[in-house]
Amino acid sequence: MTLNDVGEVMGYAPVLIGAGLAGIAVWSVWWVVRYLRADAMTRQSIRQAVRVRRTWKRLAQMLKLCATDRMPTPLASLANTDGKPVKPRILVPELKVTHDAFGVIARATCLPGVGLTEFQKAAPYLADVWRMTRVSALPGDKPGQVTLRGVRVDPLITPTAHTPTGLPPEEYAQWDLGVDEYGMPVFVPLKEVPGVAVGGLPGFGKTSCVNRLVCDWAPSPVVQFVFFDGKVSHAHEGDYADLVQRAFAFCGDDLEEANELLKELVELRRARSASIRNVLGKKNMWHVGPSAEWPLIVIVIDEAHTYFRDHKGSDPATKRLAAFAAENARLTEDLVKKGRSVGFLTLLTTQKTTGDAIPTFIRDVCPVGLSFAQKTADAAVAALGDDIREWPDASPVLLQDPAYVGVAVMSQHGRPGFIRIRTPYVADEDAARVAEVTAHLVHHPARLLENLTGRTVVDLTKDDPEPPAMAA
Repeated sequence: MTLNDVGEVMGYAPVLIGAGLAGIAVWSVWWVVRYLRADAMTRQSIRQAVRVRRTWKRLAQMLKLCATDRMPTPLASLANTDGKPVKPRILVPELKVTHDAFGVIARATCLPGVGLTEFQKAAPYLADVWRMTRVSALPGDKPGQVTLRGVRVDPLITPTAHTPTGLPPEEYAQWDLGVDEYGMPVFVPLKEVPGVAVGGLPGFGKTSCVNRLVCDWAPSPVVQFVFFDGKVSHAHEGDYADLVQRAFAFCGDDLEEANELLKELVELRRARSASIRNVLGKKNMWHVGPSAEWPLIVIVIDEAHTYFRDHKGSDPATKRLAAFAAENARLTEDLVKKGRSVGFLTLLTTQKTTGDAIPTFIRDVCPVGLSFAQKTADAAVAALGDDIREWPDASPVLLQDPAYVGVAVMSQHGRPGFIRIRTPYVADEDAARVAEVTAHLVHHPARLLENLTGRTVVDLTKDDPEPPAMAA
């Protein structure tokens, strides 16, 4: 390189330095603006994220989250002219930190001897140093990574609200439940799922949880709803009064009325089973997905014990109720066990999901189970299975405090154990708004099937059927 070339390069130096300083200034302004526009909780999380990055290398060595490399690099070997041993290198996992309102999310790269197990052991100490309520260590998004989640405030005792957008969901049959105890979103896929059982004490969030699903799915023309509400007698009463106009059918606490509607749904299920191959070209609706002509039918049975409870007594009225309850259970079993492949999804809620409230031949074939607060361990086991005994810290019996209204427990998909979820509250006026603007999407699935096949599926004008035979 000649002197002229050097001079030419030096001439560009002020420009390059100026561009670098301008870039730093733009980044600084962007960072300050983002900080000032954030709410108070997010600002605190930003400060915590900065402190985590600044102290990580020192902290990692103190917690033995580092590896010692005694093999010198080629450059170090060449530079070693005095023959003394090359000083070993201390390797610290690379850490990328982001933040949200609840705390920080750090993604660490594993090293030899420093993996998921070591991070999980160090999690309590990280929580203390980072000034967090709790820190979790889970497998990362990519192999060889660990995701550290630290929450400063407990998401379980922080009430949240959900405002439905009124737009169709990006992915059908996915239930957005809320956030877990680390503030991470929880989604439950309901494709190929025949039934969901939800238990919990009155007033602890069962119906609100289901309402959120209805409000999120209502804008989609590929979903149709039917409601059974065992707490009320008429559609204008109770928790579903604001949503009823989005349903093609509604039933209150009358067992005979419920029996009639369940029979119609079973007839529809049979008709779909008989015609699915000719109409869809498949034996399973989920292989092509629901459509406006062949929608997913969501059956919500709230306070399910109303329809299935065994009535004891020898007088004619009690025997009649017992007969209806027994047949209602049989019809619901048909929908849950045989309706999955033709597009039926049944959601059952009750206070205790014990066998007297939801018969075990129905409950045990519902692969998704949630439980809000329960009073007894037996009720928790009925809702979540025997495995909940192995995880006492996650038991819904611990959720009886009013601070945990809206908090549910469910098993972790793909991992052992259970997670606790904060479900959001949906205001009645928002539910009513969504139902009103989506009411035009309501079509009776039987009529839709008749349009596809040209045959009558369910006679919706027939007289009330004869009551089932009374038990002897």
